[in-house]
Amino acid sequence: MKEVHLAAHFPGVNSTTVWSDPASGSQIDFASFEHFARTAERGRFDYLFLAEGLRLREHRGRIHDLDVVGRPNTLAVLAAIAAVTERIGLVGTLSSTFNEPYELARQLQTLDLLSGGRAGWNVVTSSDAFTGANFRRGGFLDHADRYTRAGEFIDVAREVWDSWAPAALVADRRSGRFLADDALIRIDHHGPQFDVTGYGTLPRSPQGHPVIVQAGDSAEGRELAAAKAEIVFSLHSEFDDGRAFYADVKSRLASYGRERDDLKILPAVTFVLGDTAEDAAERSREIALQQVSPQTAIAFLEQVWGRDLSAYDPDGPLPEIDPDTSGISVTRGRVRHGADPLETARRWRELAARDGLSIRDLAIRVSSRHSFVGTPQHVAAEIDRYVQGDAADGFVVVGHLTPGGLDEFTDRVIPELQERGVFRTEYPEGATLRDLLGVRPPARVPALTP
Repeated sequence: MKEVHLAAHFPGVNSTTVWSDPASGSQIDFASFEHFARTAERGRFDYLFLAEGLRLREHRGRIHDLDVVGRPNTLAVLAAIAAVTERIGLVGTLSSTFNEPYELARQLQTLDLLSGGRAGWNVVTSSDAFTGANFRRGGFLDHADRYTRAGEFIDVAREVWDSWAPAALVADRRSGRFLADDALIRIDHHGPQFDVTGYGTLPRSPQGHPVIVQAGDSAEGRELAAAKAEIVFSLHSEFDDGRAFYADVKSRLASYGRERDDLKILPAVTFVLGDTAEDAAERSREIALQQVSPQTAIAFLEQVWGRDLSAYDPDGPLPEIDPDTSGISVTRGRVRHGADPLETARRWRELAARDGLSIRDLAIRVSSRHSFVGTPQHVAAEIDRYVQGDAADGFVVVGHLTPGGLDEFTDRVIPELQERGVFRTEYPEGATLRDLLGVRPPARVPALTP
């Protein structure tokens, strides 16, 4: 029987998060992050996960006020969380396009050391030129080149992390003093993206170096995950779709000398609980209407149509007019819903006609359909079915409220998973994040045993 792995995603800038609910808290006050982290650790989650945006979203030329948030810097928040937790992993989203490998590797290694081997890095390529305008290089890389840079970026980071030989840390970990010149491994990297020479300034952490998470879904993204990552943050949350994605990515591992368990696949999922199936379904509809307001529904459609649709009724039919294909998006700072707006509009019209959906109903169906809806027993059974059926190795759980959206899952679903014998009841003593996930470090340098 396979073990279920769970991560907890701090809700942020998207339609999942309900801002209007009286129970919704601050995105800035550290008390929110602390509450969330303590809840996740109480639930024995493998790790908590913070996303990061590098530019505020704009819609029709103005800051999009339906989801703007002043999220503090990811590494600073994770460092603070490390001080108020003991066992849970700490994973942050950080760009390989708009950072430099030596600097970011040192920052992540610092978090890994100070937390006792609990750090992880969700590698993103930050694709759009709109985000890049905040940086000196701007949007200077084509799609494929961004993954080339990301792969080499990870290689350089690992050279930095491995610069102190394991023997140096075994002998004198606490003081951080050098024992001998041969305890250091010189970084001597010369590639198409980076030239880095010298030595790392920090000893290795108990887990060797941070766990690598990757979320790209393109062919290049899947290949990067198979070659470099230890976790895939997947969007494939439907059972059959998840099985296909799982099989595809896992099949790529052998060509890199890796085993199937060397990479864990964790789709993002939402949930709604009720005492009965009927209660859960009713509550799911109520939450979805909170998540997709009339204004949000129109803005959602405008992302694909590329037009001002404010004159349309959100509770009415989809526009008969076709999307503007000039390539200028009315929404900037968020990925569009399809590479071909005309094809996306065609599919959505067919779906709306078949199921009698209004604009708002369609937005809910496409963007805010809850993954698991039912009693705690039902949700636990579904999670277990996906994992045992090779549709996932576990899930990244996303609540709809900040910071208490995870509380109900922790209190009601986790005990059901534990009762089924597929989820831990305690953290193993002295376990690093890599230990919790059961993923091996890269073969080039073994992990250090604490």
